[in-house]
Amino acid sequence: MVERIVTRPDFDGVVCAVLLKEALDGALPVLWVQPADMQSGKVPLTPHDVVANLPLKGEVALWFDHHVSNVVQTEYKGIYRLAPSAAGLVQEYYRDVLGDRFEALVQQADRIDAAQLHLDEILHPERFPYVLLSMTITFRNASDADYCDHLVALLRKAPIAQVMADPRVRRRCEATIVQNRVYEEVLKRHTVLRDHVSITDLRELSPVPDGNRFLVYSLFPAAVVNIKLYEDGPYTMIKLGHSILNRGCRVNVGRLLSQFGGGGHRGAGACRVDRHRAEPIIEAIIAVLLRNAP
Repeated sequence: MVERIVTRPDFDGVVCAVLLKEALDGALPVLWVQPADMQSGKVPLTPHDVVANLPLKGEVALWFDHHVSNVVQTEYKGIYRLAPSAAGLVQEYYRDVLGDRFEALVQQADRIDAAQLHLDEILHPERFPYVLLSMTITFRNASDADYCDHLVALLRKAPIAQVMADPRVRRRCEATIVQNRVYEEVLKRHTVLRDHVSITDLRELSPVPDGNRFLVYSLFPAAVVNIKLYEDGPYTMIKLGHSILNRGCRVNVGRLLSQFGGGGHRGAGACRVDRHRAEPIIEAIIAVLLRNAP
């Protein structure tokens, strides 16, 4: 018997929660978890949990994931496969129950999580409801978990136009649009280009600015990959992403970062390392990216 949904606080994770609640039980609580906390064993799991869009750690009732770095050798119930989104795998598993009610929502989760966006969506997300909605999902405090729960409730019952008209969602969208404008200037000031690698170093900034994660690719079109650095307490966060506008990077990001306790997809991923040992790791990662010229 499933008693809880455990998933990631991003758009794919939100859609996973929508589908799982519809397929299993709308009253199931959702625990929103970052991958690094799952990998480090900070999240106690039980055999009554269904885990989606996260690494598998321990015995659970069901597991759904699509990240190249999260392959396991143990037996499990659910689906693990490389795919555009974890939500698509949940939909596949529960197709008989869900039918095609959430087809459009899952298609958007596929596009956004796989970064299959065009330039206009990157530069003007306010014109594209699902893209803008995905950008409103952050996870920095307790209210963010509550917002994710709010989105799940809305997306289960309401069409996207009604979701975007919700007062709480509208306020987040307005704040996100302003934040993206500020973030563009931050990227211009704190990003340098080394051959085909753009390096965004935000380690000296507190609080860490955030915004449109695809924008750096339009600002530095010669780069095929971006590395983003920032501090998170005693850790340095290292995020990598293939450019979605200049698709020439040959490095499997998820596999590369799994060497340093992280992971992800072929084209995007992250790891978290102790701050005092971050510099040689950063240089080693950049060296790999530079060696693998497009």
